[in-house]
Amino acid sequence: MEPKVTFIPPPSPCPYLPDRMSQLHYELIPRMDPGDYMTALRDGWRRFGSVIFRPECPSCRMCQSLRVPASSFRPSQSQRRVWKKNAGEVTIRITTPASTPAKLRLFERFHRHGHEAKGWPAHGQPNLDIFVQNPFATEEWDYYVGDRLIGVGYVDALAEGLSAIYFFYDPGEGHRSLGTFNILAMIAAARERGLPHVYLGYFVAGYRSLEYKGSFRPNEVIGSDGLWKAFR
Repeated sequence: MEPKVTFIPPPSPCPYLPDRMSQLHYELIPRMDPGDYMTALRDGWRRFGSVIFRPECPSCRMCQSLRVPASSFRPSQSQRRVWKKNAGEVTIRITTPASTPAKLRLFERFHRHGHEAKGWPAHGQPNLDIFVQNPFATEEWDYYVGDRLIGVGYVDALAEGLSAIYFFYDPGEGHRSLGTFNILAMIAAARERGLPHVYLGYFVAGYRSLEYKGSFRPNEVIGSDGLWKAFR
């Protein structure tokens, strides 16, 4: 691993839990390889591009790294309905990340909906560079109904599992529960590839957009001792 640049900004209001303060630890690693990142992922780090980060909040531990053991996962009744609704209609094409006008429009619609309906911060000019420019090979999962693009996900395929980077979708397809379908598709792919885990990023109790990850059971989080343990 090349020399890293560390940046820890001062605490600021938490974007997830308004009564808390948040502080992230960032490290820029220009030439990170998949093995480097797999080690960091096991320790609770996440990445966008060549920057890895994890919460190191002064008085809160609500952000918990969550992963799903692929072989023991059992879908709930509602998750089975989501799979049945989409599996025969939605096609997933796995390709190399690239920015196109159609993806940018979808990204913009997704964030505009999040701002208007969920109170997300306003998003600036749509830009996918952070997802397209990666330090090692990354997969892009494009979701289609016919020839119409309805969702895009970015996935790291690593030696010990699949790691979800980001997923956005057409708000007009809300009836499909595409966020849930994306995770179910990742778990199915991990099983097919013989990979033990699917890493879903941070679970935050009380924040709906991240709390739903805990419904994929059984799952594991990192304990205070730095070891993964059964969660839900």
